Order: sequence, then structure tokens, then C-alpha cells
Amino acid sequence: MTERELEFADKVAVVTGGSTGMGRAVVERLVQGGARVAYCSNDAAGVAAAQRGLDAVAPGRVSGQVGDVARAADMQALMKTTTERFGGIDLLANCAGIQRYGTAEDTPEEVWDEVLAVNLKGCYLASRYAIPEMRKHTGGGSIVHLSSVQGLACQTNVAAYAASKGGLNALTRSMALDFAPDRIRVNAVCPGSVDTPMLRASAELFRGDKSVDQVVSEWGASHPLGRGYDRVCSPQEVAEVIVFLLSPRASFMTGAEIKVDGGLLAGLGVASLTTDANHQTET
Repeated sequence: MTERELEFADKVAVVTGGSTGMGRAVVERLVQGGARVAYCSNDAAGVAAAQRGLDAVAPGRVSGQVGDVARAADMQALMKTTTERFGGIDLLANCAGIQRYGTAEDTPEEVWDEVLAVNLKGCYLASRYAIPEMRKHTGGGSIVHLSSVQGLACQTNVAAYAASKGGLNALTRSMALDFAPDRIRVNAVCPGSVDTPMLRASAELFRGDKSVDQVVSEWGASHPLGRGYDRVCSPQEVAEVIVFLLSPRASFMTGAEIKVDGGLLAGLGVASLTTDANHQTET
């Protein structure tokens, strides 16, 4: 077996939001590395479909269950069944999330509460019930929160979403400090546009006369690495970074916010500069 296939051979991981998108890519990558993985989603049909595919490639090593990350009882049950089935918890990837649109003025209170409950409270609850199991291991554990570039800088009309991701980045720093003595590392990954069902649902909302594929392509092209070939980031590319942070290869990393944004936040929204061999002009 290759080193990649043995990387997590003795580890147990939990992934929230693991039936689709980036969460599903993380589950698949951890399984490739030899881990035993438990995951959850609040979509029963999605869990059933994901489980059929995962059982085909890793029978007996992956366990999916229906659970709402915003409900304490569901997260407690997820961690309990994971330890009963696999013997403990070493790793946690909090990938469940939702996107809603609106300003602080027009976002309904119930929508604000929904977004904060899933995107921020959900990470707190999953961590709260996973950490006691991680603490039992002398080697500690690793937690990665799936945040967003919108926790660092944001577009218009995303008040609740941006607030949830900014709060998640702050939670990451707080947890990194609080659990460093237990050798539990906590980091956040902040992607830009990633080709997931959530991104495509957003594209459907704003496509107008365009196709969803056209909108996704345009969003991908807005990232410097996407220019020239209209490419949007894949879930697998984000999963590789999440899995790296979960692994011993990142053993001295905690409290970090890692952008996976194709250079999106590297630029400034000012007049661009063009350069040739003889002069530099502002355009």
C-alpha cells in the first residue's frame, strides 16, 4: 500500500455535512487514507445515496447517519455512535453549511437564526461532543472548520452568512488556544467559489437568462487562477487542504485561517497596472 493509503490507517474521523459537496470529498479522501469515517447530514435521502457509493469502495469503514448540526442531541448522538462503532474519535471536519442572502435590514430574523445555527453553532456543538473523546488520546486530535473567504472579506447582500463565517474564524482561534494543552489542533479553511450543490443553487437564484453552468463559469473566472479557462475550484481541491490540516503533516499548525481561493483575496479593487518592456501604465 502507498503512504497516502496508510496516512490515516489508525484514525477515526467525523465529518459533518458529509453526504455532498466538500464534505463528501473530505469523507472520500479520508477513506482513501485508510481512516474509518462517520458522517452526518440532515437529508436522509442524501445519506442513503452517499452510503451506497461509499460502501462500494470501503465496506464497513464508513458510517452515515441523519443528524442536524444545530441540534445538541443529534451531535451528541453522532459522537456516541461513532465511538461505539469505531472505538473513539481522532479527527473532526465541520463541513455542514448553508447560504442565504440579504442585508442586515431585510434578512428575516428566522433566516438569520437559521444561518448562525448551522454555520456557527453547528461547529460549536460538534466540537463540544467530539473533544472529550479526542482528549482521551495521548496524541490529541485535530479539528478543521470549513469557513469561507466571506469570513475575511465579503460581497454585498450576505449579512448572515458573512457574520457566521467571521464568527467561525474567531471560534477557531479561541478553540486553538483553549485546547492546545490537550494537543488538539483547530484550524479553518476559507474557500472561494467551489463547484458544489450549494454554489449551483446560488447560481440558479441569480442566473437570469444565463444557464447555471455559465454563471458558475463566470464566478470561477473571477478568481485569478480561473482566468483564461473559466475554471472553478473543485471540492476535491479543498478537501486536500482540509485533510492536510487534519494530518500529522500539519502538526505545528493551529489557529490558522487557510485560504483556498485561487488568489481571489490577493488583489485590490483599484485600477490595474499593465507592464511591457519599456514602461508601466495605469489603466
